[in-house]
Amino acid sequence: MAEGNGEVPEESMKIDVERTEDYQKLLEYGLDEKVAAKLDEIYKTGKLVHVDLDERALDALKEFPVDGALNVLGQFLDSNLEHVSNKSAYLCGVMKTYRQKSRAGTSGSAGAATPAPVPVKGPDHDKIKKILDRTGYALDVTTGQRKFGGPPPDWEGAPPGSGCEVFCGKIPKDMYEDELIPLFEECGHIWDLRLMMDPMTGTNRGYAFVTFTNREAAQIAVQKLDNHEIKPGKNLKINISVPNLRLFVGNIPKSKGKEEILDEFGKLTAGLMEVIIYSSPDDKKKNRGFCFLEYESHKAASLAKRRLGTGRIKVWGCDIIVDWADPQEEPDAQTMSKVKVLYVRNLTQEISEEKLKEEFEQFGKVERVKKIKDYAFIHFEDRDNAVKAMEALDSKELGGSNIEVSLAKPPSDKKKKEEILRARERRMMQMMQVRGGMMPGTMPMRGPPGTSGPRGTGSMRSAPMGRGDYGWPWAWGGGTWPGRWPPSPWGGSQQSGPGRSNRGPWGSTPSRSWSGPRQGKFTSYVSSCLNCPVPIPLSSEV
Repeated sequence: MAEGNGEVPEESMKIDVERTEDYQKLLEYGLDEKVAAKLDEIYKTGKLVHVDLDERALDALKEFPVDGALNVLGQFLDSNLEHVSNKSAYLCGVMKTYRQKSRAGTSGSAGAATPAPVPVKGPDHDKIKKILDRTGYALDVTTGQRKFGGPPPDWEGAPPGSGCEVFCGKIPKDMYEDELIPLFEECGHIWDLRLMMDPMTGTNRGYAFVTFTNREAAQIAVQKLDNHEIKPGKNLKINISVPNLRLFVGNIPKSKGKEEILDEFGKLTAGLMEVIIYSSPDDKKKNRGFCFLEYESHKAASLAKRRLGTGRIKVWGCDIIVDWADPQEEPDAQTMSKVKVLYVRNLTQEISEEKLKEEFEQFGKVERVKKIKDYAFIHFEDRDNAVKAMEALDSKELGGSNIEVSLAKPPSDKKKKEEILRARERRMMQMMQVRGGMMPGTMPMRGPPGTSGPRGTGSMRSAPMGRGDYGWPWAWGGGTWPGRWPPSPWGGSQQSGPGRSNRGPWGSTPSRSWSGPRQGKFTSYVSSCLNCPVPIPLSSEV
């Protein structure tokens, strides 16, 4: 058939006939013809069907340059999608990685091309198949993680609670779940195993989280596998991990109260359980310009962080800053077995230190009592007497309120506390730079918050509540340390690496030899907030 006479060439007609019925839908959606054709080819392989792609993935493909979209679809086609449950999200992950690699290429030498993906040796698929057939578990793969299990097929009831998950670090980058699962199965019944992946390289990130069905198995894993030589010269690092449930939110209007904040953020996020705020030392009716949001689960907190941290959501017209509260490590059983200090909360104003001593001393000699607002620390001379008092008085009504009694957590390592603030400072500075150096008008701009002095080094308010972890890190908040410890305005960091996904606040207790605020040029918004203690009592050494 002759061309140029208004008729379609036979070759073109043949191509049109070979298209699936979804090809036209892709064109109507606005995709380039070449991109639509490539996607249609993938449809024909059976790896993907049109209904697998949501609007987010199609919109992202539509915005991609044609050459880039073709490369992305080529990589997607070459991927092993056998255990990918959400193929639309997986494709979005491939596009995100491609953009990052493209930026990395252009930021190097002029004219540098996007590096071709380097083939990576993946897991042994025969081994994985045998494991899945044997256990009945599922394997779900995304660009960011490979998840085995959760829940087991025979599981009934709620998911495992705190203390059942371990962090596994220093994993060789070329190791996968086919080698890790049998190792951890020796310690107990696995609920799930999540191996974190680096989409830029295709290898793992060097760490994973393993949840067992009970705490005993997690403890066995720590005892048996910590420092275990997984390969010659490669030793694993294993420790108990506790999920982080708390977010820090900065740059909120100071005029908003707790109920208003709870209502507003409750509309924006799911699973919000508690809001923690501090009043300004100058005006008790105002908050300090930030708050803590506590969620029912780590997943709920993670989803909330993802939604609130996009930069697109404004709260009461303000650009908010959102980040994780820094983790808090749980003392081990051996450490807690030596504790003879009780933490008591839910105390009414009428309950005095003398009344508390009288109530608790019926179980044994009490050395001293320190009450701080609605909580207190009870120091016993003998641990056994402290345990008897805890068992007898927990949930007992005292002064019109049911009190909660537990063992107080001992002070943490000074160096570890000192690392926390530095890590937080670095992360917050990076966030500020990403936001274009925003200096929130609702937050103090210079130095630690206070009532006097050119850098705000005046007095601070005491913290209103706590959890009995005496001596452990604080998040941002307002107040002196329990027992009138002056707040340490600088210093600190903490193990903020991947394994520290534990629940807990930011900041750190100061050393007892605190000698006043550091004087210098660092007067940013971040430094002004880093000095505020979290609503958690840290030490019974008062």
